[in-house]
Amino acid sequence: MRDPVPVHLDAAAGLPLHPAAREALLVALDDGWADPAKLYGAGRRARLLLDGAREAVAEQLGARPDEVRFTGSGTEAAHLGVLGVLRGRRRVGSHVLHSAVEHSCVLHAVGFAGADATSVPVDRLGRVDVPAYAPRPDTALACLISASHEVGTVQPVEAVAERLGEVPLLVDAAQTVGRTPVPTGWSVLTASAHKWGGPRGVGVLAVRTGTRFGSPVPGDQRDTAPLPQVLAAAVGLQAAAAEAADEDARLRPLVERIRRRVAEVVPDAEVVGDPDDRLPHLVAFSSPYADGETLLRGLDREGFAVSSGSSCSASVLEPSHVLAAMGVLSHGHVRVSLHRGTTERDVDRFLEVLPRVVAEQLA
Repeated sequence: MRDPVPVHLDAAAGLPLHPAAREALLVALDDGWADPAKLYGAGRRARLLLDGAREAVAEQLGARPDEVRFTGSGTEAAHLGVLGVLRGRRRVGSHVLHSAVEHSCVLHAVGFAGADATSVPVDRLGRVDVPAYAPRPDTALACLISASHEVGTVQPVEAVAERLGEVPLLVDAAQTVGRTPVPTGWSVLTASAHKWGGPRGVGVLAVRTGTRFGSPVPGDQRDTAPLPQVLAAAVGLQAAAAEAADEDARLRPLVERIRRRVAEVVPDAEVVGDPDDRLPHLVAFSSPYADGETLLRGLDREGFAVSSGSSCSASVLEPSHVLAAMGVLSHGHVRVSLHRGTTERDVDRFLEVLPRVVAEQLA
């Protein structure tokens, strides 16, 4: 019998508000409504709140407060980061090095800029080929996601940064901020609040002092995210970071249980991604005999929200570029990602339901 309570197992796409972030948001709606650029009392109060939020986020990123800017989304942060560095370093050239498994928002920004791009290959586990990050004299930017949003493989950011020398490295850290330590070596870092339990509508763009950066949009460089949401995002990040070690220890065994059980109950399933150097909360697998979207609908009927990497959207019938770059099966792909609200019972129920949903499709 289906449990009446839906189970969200798509944390990689976004999380419900962390309780601390929810409380902060409700308070901030009353206390942080004014324009922080204004000089009257309510504006000065808003400025203090914004400065405090910036300091809190910067501390978690290992950055200076004046290096951090709040955008309207993680996608906006990635677009501004790519375009801003390319504009700032246009005298160097327009060549970009990026991994073959970057998030589509980074790839779209590189394409929009008309950059001469080189895609760095990955192995079958999704790990980038470090020596292939070989900058040219006209290389203006390199990009490397901190960990794969589709298969969970953690990337060797520090090793790539060392190889790049003076070429700035943009790191999309959306899947790691608030969960694992932020890697060093980045020149530009982007993140998204709703991936750590903050509200939607807040992205983070951090640009190291000394990185040549030219704004790709007109006007001043004010934060574009609303102040109440920014405050909630900062509080949510502090709370998530404080819980990260305990959550890591709790979620890794649950993910390992899923990895083992999927290989046993799904015919010829391939569990993809690095089995060891991976995110603590994410597992992905492919079934050669099942359709990913159909599996998602079947699991949804049983009360489980998961994701598929078989296509970018329901209207784009193309395999995931991440899975294609890895050379693994993209058919019947399912991504399961856990969070602070996921229980052992949720995982046990999922593993009870999964074989039946697969069998129904194969019948």
